[in-house]
Amino acid sequence: MREITLANGKTVEVECLSCALTSGLIEPEGGVVLETEYFHAHQDVAYPIKGLIILASKRHIICIDELTEEERLDYINVLTKIRKAQRDVLGIEYVYYFYNEDTTHHFHTWMVPRYEWMHEFGRSVESVRPTLLHARNHMNSKENMQEVIAAIRALTIELNKL
Repeated sequence: MREITLANGKTVEVECLSCALTSGLIEPEGGVVLETEYFHAHQDVAYPIKGLIILASKRHIICIDELTEEERLDYINVLTKIRKAQRDVLGIEYVYYFYNEDTTHHFHTWMVPRYEWMHEFGRSVESVRPTLLHARNHMNSKENMQEVIAAIRALTIELNKL
């Protein structure tokens, strides 16, 4: 079991956070953005940044080469739909995509939006960790969380139209 601190400050103990999220054991703040047969998309539960989406495999796999043909097609289609909704609904101009194989979670991709306030941390991959920590430590206000939840709802509505 591992202890995970969520964006709202609560801690949970789980063996695998992805299993807990994709099975519904842990409800992500604001709910699920999009769900398909193979994937589960939700606001990152650890960092309160508007539009920071995690696209996680429902199957407990770690590497992209473990995806079946159907999962690969679903993955790129869902990733593309989410990105379009981030741009159209939230006005997100740029996104950093991250996927790492030495994770304790399922195969998942982070879709990290880039906002003006993040520029003080730099513009390279090295800027992401300080940005995420800043969000967790300084953006847990009620006002920001309401904005994050409003963004989740807007994305969910848009994605369910497509």
